[in-house]
Amino acid sequence: MEVSTCSSHPILQPCGLERFTYQLDPYKGCEHRCSYCYALNHAETDWSREIRTHQDFTFHLRSELSALVPQTMYIGMNTDPYQPVEEEHRQTRQALELLVELSFSASILTKSDLVLRDIELLKKMTDSSAGISLAFQVEEIRQLFEPLAPPNVMRIAALQKLKEASVETYALICPVMPYITDVEALIEDVASVADTIWVYPLRMKSESDQNWHNVYALLKSCFPEIAEQYREVIFTSDHPYWLDLGCKLEDARLRGGLNLRVELGKQRSSERVKGMR
Repeated sequence: MEVSTCSSHPILQPCGLERFTYQLDPYKGCEHRCSYCYALNHAETDWSREIRTHQDFTFHLRSELSALVPQTMYIGMNTDPYQPVEEEHRQTRQALELLVELSFSASILTKSDLVLRDIELLKKMTDSSAGISLAFQVEEIRQLFEPLAPPNVMRIAALQKLKEASVETYALICPVMPYITDVEALIEDVASVADTIWVYPLRMKSESDQNWHNVYALLKSCFPEIAEQYREVIFTSDHPYWLDLGCKLEDARLRGGLNLRVELGKQRSSERVKGMR
């Protein structure tokens, strides 16, 4: 993997999640090669070959943070902050150290147990949280769609250790792949280790997008019996598949007393969503 520096631009970006004003992506690109990733649609490089770091990272981040009041930054929107390159370049670690120094906090999303390295920094923050995302309950299928990401067992074990360390935890079941993801099974897997469980569907904006081409190619190759109906389901927010799943999950939430937040098109949890945690 080639690691280069990206062109100069703000490290902090506006965040579309309701609870957060800013998001922080320590890298440009991601090594996990998740075929469904929306960030592929605006990738500056071929992520299978090149990842970019920020030049003079802490200097520029300190300058940007100094203009803000302390608040919680969302980390992990467009790149995994704990992808393999982090072991050497440590820009996520540097960001967390700076957030602690300046009395900011962080909410992290990752697929990697490398997050455990930074538990002590998270514990020093007020209102910090860490979560993992997962979408497949069968390892062989998971490897098709996210070949270089850690397996579920490592992610869930990391969430358990975060919870034991009194860090607020969440699980993001996303993307829900119609007819492939067993959402209820994944909820059962994380129910004991996640303070909050979020469920989001596979969403595509356009059939011309790179992530749709990636997913569709895999479906035609490995799941030809459902490949064509996928197009209708994915590009129809009120498709019966999403409505039926939403009703099942609402029943599961009420029966199990779970802090379960469901965002499936027009079918939503009865609780108002406050932002991913």
